Amino acid sequence: MARTHLVWDWNGTLLDDLSLVVSSTNTAFTSVGGRLVDADEHRSRFRRPVAEFYAEILERAVDDEEFGRLDRIFHDAYRLGLTDMTLAADATAALKDWPGSQSLLSMWFHSELVPAVETYGLAGVFTRVDGLRTEIGGHLKAGHLAEHLAGLGLTGDQVVLIGDSLDDAAAADAVGGQIVLYTGGFTDPSRLRASGRPVADTLVEAVALARTL
Repeated sequence: MARTHLVWDWNGTLLDDLSLVVSSTNTAFTSVGGRLVDADEHRSRFRRPVAEFYAEILERAVDDEEFGRLDRIFHDAYRLGLTDMTLAADATAALKDWPGSQSLLSMWFHSELVPAVETYGLAGVFTRVDGLRTEIGGHLKAGHLAEHLAGLGLTGDQVVLIGDSLDDAAAADAVGGQIVLYTGGFTDPSRLRASGRPVADTLVEAVALARTL
């Protein structure tokens, strides 16, 4: 039986912000004497919890206090570059292609996500929009997704996620949902394909695959 609800990821999926994420990450790294990473390395090594990714690049432990500082530096740099970010090229077409209901779940801060949705002309598209309601990000998505579905009154067997990370896939598994992974975001396509999940190179293709699950 086809699933009726589509849950979208925001950063790296609907929003084409990889370059900004990489530059903001480098701002955080260099603030503590770390080296720079390019987009290819970021996509090959990025994972959640983000503190583990930071520790790997910095080649030392990153405790909660330091990660909190680095996360704030990252987000301050990220906000400065947001005015130049656009939606993925086919995001609007993909949103129109889904026949059922849709919602948005992001690991970005809720107070900033909601006005951004309106700024990008997406007001009224989603039945629910949820971002982080904490001061520090970087954790796993599974619990956030479970709360999102509870707020919608849905169960995992009713939904398909479209996201760009292996953490998105793990979150879908945790609630019994399906997922289509998008290669245009934060994760190297070879890592996505190795996961065995459906993988799409465009968002329109992702929706077409989601309709078959």
